[in-house]
Amino acid sequence: MTKLIVAKFGGSALGPNGEFIAKIIQRVDKLKTDSKVIAVFSAPLTIYNEKKRSLTDVVLEQGRNAEKGEKPSLDIVKSTYQKILEKVDENNKENCIKTIDYHLEKAQSALDEAYKNKEFANEVRSKALAFSGEILMSHVMNHILRSNNIKSEAVKFDDWPIITDKNIEFTNFLAAESRERMNKTVDLVENNEVVTIGGFIGKTVDNITTTYERGGSDRTAADLGILFHKKYETSIDFEKDSSVVSADPKIVDSDLREITQLSYNEARLAGMFGMKILDPIAIKEIVENGVDIPITITNMKVPEKITTIKRNLEEQKGHPIKIVTGKENCAIFRIETSAIQKLLTSLEKDKHYSEFVILSPFTKDGIEFSRILFLDGEYVKRNEKYLLAFDSLATITFNRGVITLIGDEMWRVQQVASRTSAKIGESGLNILNMDAQEETSRIIIVVEDTHDNIAKAIKAIHQEISNINFE
Repeated sequence: MTKLIVAKFGGSALGPNGEFIAKIIQRVDKLKTDSKVIAVFSAPLTIYNEKKRSLTDVVLEQGRNAEKGEKPSLDIVKSTYQKILEKVDENNKENCIKTIDYHLEKAQSALDEAYKNKEFANEVRSKALAFSGEILMSHVMNHILRSNNIKSEAVKFDDWPIITDKNIEFTNFLAAESRERMNKTVDLVENNEVVTIGGFIGKTVDNITTTYERGGSDRTAADLGILFHKKYETSIDFEKDSSVVSADPKIVDSDLREITQLSYNEARLAGMFGMKILDPIAIKEIVENGVDIPITITNMKVPEKITTIKRNLEEQKGHPIKIVTGKENCAIFRIETSAIQKLLTSLEKDKHYSEFVILSPFTKDGIEFSRILFLDGEYVKRNEKYLLAFDSLATITFNRGVITLIGDEMWRVQQVASRTSAKIGESGLNILNMDAQEETSRIIIVVEDTHDNIAKAIKAIHQEISNINFE
């Protein structure tokens, strides 16, 4: 069976104004030596007010300005693509300029509609983001690849293979419907060395433009893996500026361990709880579709450094506690246990939402209450009325942070719960909740989300781990 690599390149991989595109060309050229390649691209970064920003954020800001009655502008976006255009040779430049103009006209049209109606939402928002960011970048990268003698083609939005439901701004992948629309993309893969496509973007069966939530390009890569795994020997490669280490290097600057392998479960938990490895929903979609695809996280700068992610690992190597991570801006929802099942069913079937953890229940005045730890406080704020409709006496506590230890074989570690909790106490932090079991792939510690509490706890626990013995 022919090999296929779905390689995702995010904004940081592209660099500000496409600074790292030469490295991407090297990586694509290497990947295609013995495999077909589908390259998934995020929106590029730009430099604005001396800071790195995604064009996604720039366009979102213009959309908010349009709602306020301020004339929206794509000048920053245009200047970014003008810089990237310098990487296109003369043979491809004219067509690339036409492509940029065509897509930015569509994006500007969406922003103008937002300005006219004083509303930047739903398909207007999705079109503005799609045609200024991911879709346009995939077409520009197609011209850059051709400029480097690579036989490539971009997927046109008319032929888009990622079909989603009608939740326009927070959409969900529909595998069966996508399979019915993937023939054009299959032909492109068959007839080219590399096919480029924008991440983050979908469309409904009625051709309405949709977007995933932030981080959605990871989901696009996973969805393509799901679609192609029966036609090719498929793997997914996330190209990053580093492979996976045992904690966020922006928080912990010493004694970091390189993590060479993770299970699907470990990777999903790490993503849910704050590690920017990959979008945890990408793993969830692979599992729910009954697919077993090997995933790698590759350090673009040093491609020999990779982290392999598999459904099941044959042999666990190294320290059983692989990652210490944390998440700010969480919320705890308390609800009578008798009402929780309806809520959980609705979250799964109606909202397709799973970024939460059920904590241990408690009893008060003879009534049992359940607690749901939501890992995105903003989601809870947006859906507060929906959540409280299941129990009018339910309560929500915001400003909670969570620290998590991750490792499928953490049960092999002696005194892990007691020693980590003691270490947090020594750091001057008050533990509001600790959820641990004798045999678990995670330990959850909830603290107040103020100041630098989360970072302090991560540093303290990570330092302690190396001193904990395991069998």
